Amino acid sequence: MHRILAALLCLLPQFAFAVVAPSPQEVRPVLVGSAAPDAPLRTLDDQATTLHAQLAGKPTVLVFYRGGWCPYCNLQLSELRHLVPELARSGFQMIALSPDRPLELAKTLDQHKLEYTLLSDSSASAMQRYGIAFRVDDATAAKYADYGIDLAAASGESHQALPVASVFVIDAAGVIAFSYVNPDYRTRVPVRILRAAVEAVAAGEAGKPLK
Repeated sequence: MHRILAALLCLLPQFAFAVVAPSPQEVRPVLVGSAAPDAPLRTLDDQATTLHAQLAGKPTVLVFYRGGWCPYCNLQLSELRHLVPELARSGFQMIALSPDRPLELAKTLDQHKLEYTLLSDSSASAMQRYGIAFRVDDATAAKYADYGIDLAAASGESHQALPVASVFVIDAAGVIAFSYVNPDYRTRVPVRILRAAVEAVAAGEAGKPLK
């Protein structure tokens, strides 16, 4: 009985937040200090993978963005390019997830000449397990359609779920050391704040800051 309970407790961080909130303001992000949840994902070439397989025990900046159709997301993805060399010098990697299916990811990668990993969370599994998924209501989805944005076509799914734009810094032990989750999709974490968070984790793990 004790073994079963222990096993369930180990699984709890991955499933406790597996829910889609009715609005961005009602999401409940996984907390700093929690184990980074795992989730099934798809690669650019449409192969099955998992988030833990991609983390691979490496300290990681994990970015959730709404999709390649979002201009605020594209601006953020482009700005984050400049942080990649600094991350690499301290052994960090950057991974960005969105509900976009692999074909859409490839368009974003080519358009912005990104040098970090993009992965598809088209099933909305990762965003749910990180507690940042919300459902786009029908009125908003119709408004998006008027602008030529088809969420179902982008993801290949009908769930109408999006992530609140978020950034998590995960250390080599797979623990969330920093998070920035803002329900206002127009506001993204400043690069200087993200750099400071990475420096703090790097200093704790390697004894030196980014250079």
